[in-house]
Amino acid sequence: MTMMDVIFGTGERYGRRLKTDTITTPIVNTSAYWFKNCDELIDFKEGRHTSFEYGRYGNPTTEVLERKMSELERAETTLFVSSGMYASCAVLSALVPAGGHIVTTTDCYRKTRMFIENELPKKGIKATVIAPADMGSLERALCENEVSLFFTESPTNPFLRCIDIRLVSELCHSKGSLVCIDSTFASPVNQKPLTLGADLVIHSATKFIAGHNDVIAGCVSGSEELVSKVRQYHHIIGGVLDPNAAYMISRGMKTMHLRVQYQNSIALRMAQFLEEHPKILRVYYPGLPSHPEHHIAKQQMTGFGGVVSFELAGGLLETVKFIDSLKIPYLAPSFGGCESIVEPPAIMSYWDSNLDRDKYGIGENLIRFSFGVEDFDDLKADIAKGLEAI
Repeated sequence: MTMMDVIFGTGERYGRRLKTDTITTPIVNTSAYWFKNCDELIDFKEGRHTSFEYGRYGNPTTEVLERKMSELERAETTLFVSSGMYASCAVLSALVPAGGHIVTTTDCYRKTRMFIENELPKKGIKATVIAPADMGSLERALCENEVSLFFTESPTNPFLRCIDIRLVSELCHSKGSLVCIDSTFASPVNQKPLTLGADLVIHSATKFIAGHNDVIAGCVSGSEELVSKVRQYHHIIGGVLDPNAAYMISRGMKTMHLRVQYQNSIALRMAQFLEEHPKILRVYYPGLPSHPEHHIAKQQMTGFGGVVSFELAGGLLETVKFIDSLKIPYLAPSFGGCESIVEPPAIMSYWDSNLDRDKYGIGENLIRFSFGVEDFDDLKADIAKGLEAI
């Protein structure tokens, strides 16, 4: 046996189908899967042999992660992809026909809105945009248009508005429309949209699910019938999740309930503290009685999440002074990780468009604060000191 035979053959060809007794899920780094002969390949194609074919169509490490997520969301199946944004685009592209119509909400992730406004019209798809709690406008849109899909976040970004998922699902289903909820800000720990009637649930797994600010991924969960359509689109377009990332998400999920429950507690206490502070004009958090959908959040969420948005008394100068005075949180995009993150949406997400800032109420004094797993008293003292600086 030559050196090349050893390098490419020994322990490879006949070892890779062996089952292991490892506690953790092995990382399967491969771009393709081999078949013993043509008969086995034909059996695979005709459903008699279980395996994979090409990395874009599936991976054992990722499959384990998808099964975990399906159990968490009580879904028939789950598809993991390269990012939460890709998951949103894949759902919209796969389930809304050319010339179709969708309904979405004013408050949402800006890049999602940009896809809806700039890309969907290229397929002749129109969108009706409503306020998150405006059920009257939703009913009119459903009556006046053949709506394929209602697509929104709950809670929304960055004002954390909550959709009555059960009511929305009943209204949409009565007109033959699907409902997709981006539940990233809630996480599967706090909210399960499918049990409330939604057809699909999306997550940016980058956030609370992975939980360590070190991996980017997204997922969509729901019925086999609907997710298979998204999966078919995904198999063509790509956007594949790397198996190493799948392993890191699976590892992060093992502590998700512990992290999220602690973040729920910190965020609620901090929201209460901020609401009483004289230098805070308004706090946006579903766990506060002052939140416009607090009654809805109490019905459909078991916890209110680890993100709090609030408006300072002042403008851009005060926002900059406050943020630059903080010592614990990182000034960065994203949320849901172990490290606290603070961002001013007017700068981080809307600096290039005064028009959009004004249109969607993104004031220069708006702060979005994602609480990590640091000590509450340390965080409170840091925020109090930052407020003293303005």
